Amino acid sequence: MPRSDSNTPTTGRREAMIQLLRLGGVSAGAAGLAAWLNGRSRRPGEPQPWTVRPNFQVPAIPGFPTMVVVQGDDPARLVRRAFEELGGIRRFISRGDTVTIKPNAAWDRTPEQAANTNPLVVGEVARLCREAGARRVFVADVSINDPERSFARSGIAAAAAAAGAEVILPSPRLFRQVDLRGRVLNVWPVLEPFLRAGKLINIPIAKHHSLTGVTLGMKNWYGILGGPRQELHQRIHECIADLADFMRPTLTLLDAYRVLLRHGPGGGDFADVVLKRTLIAGTDPVAVDAYAANAWWNLDAASLPYLQLAAGRGLGTVQFETVATRFVKV
Repeated sequence: MPRSDSNTPTTGRREAMIQLLRLGGVSAGAAGLAAWLNGRSRRPGEPQPWTVRPNFQVPAIPGFPTMVVVQGDDPARLVRRAFEELGGIRRFISRGDTVTIKPNAAWDRTPEQAANTNPLVVGEVARLCREAGARRVFVADVSINDPERSFARSGIAAAAAAAGAEVILPSPRLFRQVDLRGRVLNVWPVLEPFLRAGKLINIPIAKHHSLTGVTLGMKNWYGILGGPRQELHQRIHECIADLADFMRPTLTLLDAYRVLLRHGPGGGDFADVVLKRTLIAGTDPVAVDAYAANAWWNLDAASLPYLQLAAGRGLGTVQFETVATRFVKV
């Protein structure tokens, strides 16, 4: 579709980007738009923890945007177009790669309840990775509800299998003690597929959260952890920033086909779900979170300390309007 570049000032660009998501989305002629455990402890008797800090990022390529906003009626098509606009799947996945996909599969809910990532989005990402020559593709999450039921009822298990991916359910034998070397979060059990991957794709869903206000891309990293995660709520913003600093993904694709505006993160009431038919994909995880939080919940960095903490560590920018962004309707 045709594109044009915006030369409006930063403030005007920010307002335009927000209004686009709040008030109906990308028009058919839309254009491209440039622009956190109280205490640190190690449990006695545990083996020496892993100390590797993985980094799954790929280099930036001139000419391609940092963020893409795609809207339309087919979740799988949104995924394909997002990758095309960002330079193609082979920019991110190489032949022989082992890829781990991290959806939100935390809840025993149907796709229509918008508590988990849309299975069509997960399936299409897995399919594209296989088409690009990935040797193995894993789909993994540490669910809050029963993992087998959560993966099945969400549709993610079936979608992943149909695309040639392997679902990894959390099991005690699959956790490794890892020194996350965070500012607050230190030694914690991490599910092994997130440590041994060659590439890591984060596919959260856009949801309300009762503690943080929202759960988006960076909060999705809670799902790599075992142990008593509720303890982390004492300093949740610092924890989110620590996890985001530890897990630096190849790409973030924020599923906003359906958005859970209220009563998250578990949801359950269809009245709390709004159909937005949107996918936000980007290599700057801070900008992706900042944009969605502002557009749909009117929350900025002052309301979401984890955004400021992450930006302060060089993980991205809260000024989403300054990153090169392309809008597409499919």
